[in-house]
Amino acid sequence: MHCPFCRHPDSRVVDSRTSDDGSSIRRRRQCPSCNRRFTTVETTSLSVVKRSGATEPFSRDKIAGGVRKACQGRPVSEDDLALLAQKVEETLRSSGSAEIDAYEIGLAILGPLRELDEVAYLRFASVYQAFDSLEDFEAAITVLRAERAERDGDDVAEDDPGPDQDSERQPVAGSGPVL
Repeated sequence: MHCPFCRHPDSRVVDSRTSDDGSSIRRRRQCPSCNRRFTTVETTSLSVVKRSGATEPFSRDKIAGGVRKACQGRPVSEDDLALLAQKVEETLRSSGSAEIDAYEIGLAILGPLRELDEVAYLRFASVYQAFDSLEDFEAAITVLRAERAERDGDDVAEDDPGPDQDSERQPVAGSGPVL
């Protein structure tokens, strides 16, 4: 690290601290030549490899912007979008890779977006996964319903027989008459 004051090619680390969110390290350094102190901030770089082969730096703003279109007209705030972009970045950084394929970013968006808003998820997935027909939408909706039922503990209301049961309830032996 060159000293920004005298351009000496070396410096000594006096103090190191992680940032509030843990994504960077702040270091206080001292130049052995001029004895002046300066601060550096170290972060890991994350590059996106696009379909064209070009690379560009990862941007939370691009994540939020892309998802914002899918959330148009939905009860999703800017804070929700910022949180989603942060979750996506944390997921990508946890992979340990410095270069991430653009397709991987889309996959990383789908999970948090599904938790945030199912309609926005379907909108995003329809473009991202190139839905071609109504069957593609139906399949995605079926998966969402199955996940919701699993998440809700498979509780089915007594008045609602559900999709897999007959519309007329069959008596169970010893249970008495069916009303």
